[in-house]
Amino acid sequence: MAAPEIHHLFHHPIADHSFSADRQTLAVARESNVELYSRTAGKFVLKDELKGHDKLVTSVDIAPRSGRIVTCSQDRNALVWEPSPSGWKPTLVLLRINRAATFVRWSPSELKFAVGSGARVIAICYFEEENDWWVSKHLKKPIRSTITTISWHPNSVLLAAGSTDAHARVFSSFIKGVDARPESSVWGERLPFNTVCGEFLNNSAGWVHGVAFSPSGDALAFAAHDSSVTVVYPSGPDQPPRAIVSVSLQLLPFVSLIWNGESEIIAAGYDCEAYRLRGDERGWQLAGSIESKGRPGLGDQREESALNMFRQMDLRGKVKDDTQLKTVHQNTISTVRVYEGAGGAVRKFS
Repeated sequence: MAAPEIHHLFHHPIADHSFSADRQTLAVARESNVELYSRTAGKFVLKDELKGHDKLVTSVDIAPRSGRIVTCSQDRNALVWEPSPSGWKPTLVLLRINRAATFVRWSPSELKFAVGSGARVIAICYFEEENDWWVSKHLKKPIRSTITTISWHPNSVLLAAGSTDAHARVFSSFIKGVDARPESSVWGERLPFNTVCGEFLNNSAGWVHGVAFSPSGDALAFAAHDSSVTVVYPSGPDQPPRAIVSVSLQLLPFVSLIWNGESEIIAAGYDCEAYRLRGDERGWQLAGSIESKGRPGLGDQREESALNMFRQMDLRGKVKDDTQLKTVHQNTISTVRVYEGAGGAVRKFS
């Protein structure tokens, strides 16, 4: 496997990141700002900052076709940024929430986006031409806790959400006058707004951290805090699922996941590295780490002198300093995004 490209941007946590369609622009959520980096000679160089939030920015997403950027923050606001001759122009979105906004993603159609929140609602936001502003409708029932993650179905109507009440749910976000009527699928036929097309509980009531539809939209995967990954295969409207396959892993919990085709999932989280899972409705299993542990400089630790060895034993009660992880990332991976791919297959991810 090819060695990963490593770009060190700054010494701060990255809450979320997103690449433009041409992969020349990288948006990174850093504290209360979003930094925009441009790729120059193989490196990412800071070219702009989006300053519109006054609290921690929790999520950012770049629309592939229009290039518009949407951000959300703990200040309970979402902003849509559009390029203009004088720079990026922000438009405030009417979210109508009284708790932090936690997660945002554009729909594949780019006509709307969804914002998860701590207010036990998901705001489905769309542009109202008459008043020239972004408004929202709320998905409420039966959400009972903070929304931690969301994922759009390819039809731009169905939306999956994971929350701290240990549930992954699939909702209809159909908005008349904005969405085309969706074709019937295994999730349902008639889909008025806030129809619950599926509700799945984690086995040990662990928070759901990551959720993702397969490329076809006919399967749903979610990762929870009990170190499990569950894959759901629905069978049709008002029918029990064909299969629900749950894999319990001897790893720290995954936080984010993406599909590579219909039979492979790439997931990463508190173990600081990305893993592959492979399977189908008959069963899933861990296929191993994506990283090669034999990279130069990681396995080979320098020889300790006798004096240094005794000094380490005296100070720390151990011979070797083991604070350096043998992984590319030295801390939790917060988001996995597709960097390059086609037809549901992933060639590179970030």
